[in-house]
Amino acid sequence: MSRNTNETLMHNVNLLSQLTKLEVSMMPQTEAPLPSVEQVKQIISLIKSIIFPDYFTKRQCDETIRSYYIGVQMEELLKLLTKQIAHGLQFSEDCDSKTTKQQIYDNAEELALQFIDSLPEIKRLLYTDVQAMFDSDPAVSNYGEVIFCYPVMNAMTHYRFAHKLHELNVPVIPRIITELAHSKTGIDIHPGAQIGEYFAIDHGTGVVIGETSIIGNHVTLYQGVTLGSKNFKYDAQGNILNVPRHPIIEDYVTVYSNASILGRITIGHHSVIGGNIWITHDVAPYSRVLQRKAVEAHFEAGLGI
Repeated sequence: MSRNTNETLMHNVNLLSQLTKLEVSMMPQTEAPLPSVEQVKQIISLIKSIIFPDYFTKRQCDETIRSYYIGVQMEELLKLLTKQIAHGLQFSEDCDSKTTKQQIYDNAEELALQFIDSLPEIKRLLYTDVQAMFDSDPAVSNYGEVIFCYPVMNAMTHYRFAHKLHELNVPVIPRIITELAHSKTGIDIHPGAQIGEYFAIDHGTGVVIGETSIIGNHVTLYQGVTLGSKNFKYDAQGNILNVPRHPIIEDYVTVYSNASILGRITIGHHSVIGGNIWITHDVAPYSRVLQRKAVEAHFEAGLGI
């Protein structure tokens, strides 16, 4: 006997329309619009055009004309960013229900202006990343290739934008920005991580950099590197504590593919960490940490190792 289509649809509509206690506990505290992923993408595109004007917009060699175009883009950036920060603030659990919409938007505009004040420094840092990638890869033919094609520049552009917003305590938006890069490049950098200048990631896929990681200057990572936590600390109620739990990588360190560096440990400056290494202890400066020898194993009758 065939099922009654309308009854089936209505039955499940009724079930799915009911708010469960768990669902209610996870809902935003206000009914304000949530941040828009599509508008965040527009914001990223605008910032790229401002930071790299010769690469993501039509080239304007005349500084007066360039100034005009950047001015128009900056005005649009302020408008879009203010709106999305305001939605992020309203989305946050810390948003006070007594705060008026105008107060939220005024606060959002001030945060957006502070972010815009940081753009010259973000631009400087990103060009050091371009230089670092160019210097570390003999396969690259020119700087434009790094900016256009290399996943590290996509990931670092997103990260450096997100990190500044994270420093300004803007909720939600920084994670949207870094996760957009993560989904496109396979490089997962938490916006809370601290990364110095001249940073390079060659190939990139599978790199993970945790929230409390601190990375110095002139550091190079290869694909599959994890800067992660070894374990978690809990409070008396059993809740996970957000404490420093990821590595500190000092200046001029190179970490080769698939190395896992875990816990709040320090890799000393000018060290080299070889591939497929698992490290959970401090490493002194100028160290070379390598596998002593490969482990050989044999298959028998189609079984595993």
